[in-house]
Amino acid sequence: MADIEDDVDDPPIAPNIVCPLVTVSDLPSPTAAGRNLKEWLQEQFNKKPEDQSEDALLHNAAYVGDLDTLRNLLQEDSFRERINEKSVWCCGWLPCTPLRIAATAGHGACVAYLIGKGAEVDLVDVKGQTALYVAVVNGHLDCVTILLEAGADPNGSRHHRSTPVYHAARVGRVDILQELIRFNADVDVDHQLGARLPFGAARTLTTLVVCPLYISAAYRHLHCFRLLLTAGAQPDYNYNGPVSREALSKGLASCLLDAVLRHGCGPAFISLLLDHGAKPSLVSLEQPHAEGATAGGRGMVDPEALQVFLEARRCPHRLVYQCRIRIRKVMGKHRLKHIPSLPLPDAIKKFLLHQN
Repeated sequence: MADIEDDVDDPPIAPNIVCPLVTVSDLPSPTAAGRNLKEWLQEQFNKKPEDQSEDALLHNAAYVGDLDTLRNLLQEDSFRERINEKSVWCCGWLPCTPLRIAATAGHGACVAYLIGKGAEVDLVDVKGQTALYVAVVNGHLDCVTILLEAGADPNGSRHHRSTPVYHAARVGRVDILQELIRFNADVDVDHQLGARLPFGAARTLTTLVVCPLYISAAYRHLHCFRLLLTAGAQPDYNYNGPVSREALSKGLASCLLDAVLRHGCGPAFISLLLDHGAKPSLVSLEQPHAEGATAGGRGMVDPEALQVFLEARRCPHRLVYQCRIRIRKVMGKHRLKHIPSLPLPDAIKKFLLHQN
């Protein structure tokens, strides 16, 4: 299974991180006696290199969740001025703020207190990770909610190659995903794409791998998959025009529906995609000739899922379902949450929300 989390650890340093200009000659030499990366980082980011220096007190208190110590320290101007300081501290982590440390460890009370004292919620560490992102990665729902309520960007930072939504979808944390969506996270956000390709250019599977909807299907998290679609995720993600026949000949997926079939996902995944407007005509996939055979050079396709797909190819949705797809598309994903407040009968609102 493709897993971008394995190679998202070294994004470019965010431009808003204040750090000294470093050249290759400045880096620690492997032959330099007594020098290592931790010592070098301490010299660059700490005013004092000692592990137990006064500069580390705030960060250490955040790490262990010592709220009383945080309160005492932040009564002093010198510590309040350093509340957003990125420091290398005694546990040897990379330079980051007390808020980032508290969010990583899951100390919700400390996170809330630091924010109340002026901690900036969207500062990134040297990997481009925000406090919200590390709270999501470590599964701390309370910290996630506190940060979102304080105005943290639900999409994380563009300087990191993953997003809070992507990670929650990957590990199947529906509760965290719901919170992110409640605070207007973009369910299609993709920091790796950069500039969009011209209209008519088909993207390949390498692009699909960084799509939250795709990764939730790849790891069989049906509840996350359904939630993303209900929130307006693009069911034909990866499609910007005519399907690339060249990509098909190379065994690459032409669109999300094609990729989900290739991964052998069950019929529920296919039905949800089709109900939310995925176009079966984009997929060039025929019935396998024999049981257990692959289709068109693809991986093993679930027989029941294939039947759902083939039936959709033969019998398009009824007009009422086409109307629902069109209405949701016209509204746009960021306004779908307002459907419950529309002056419509409850039955129609439930239908538009796929709750029927």
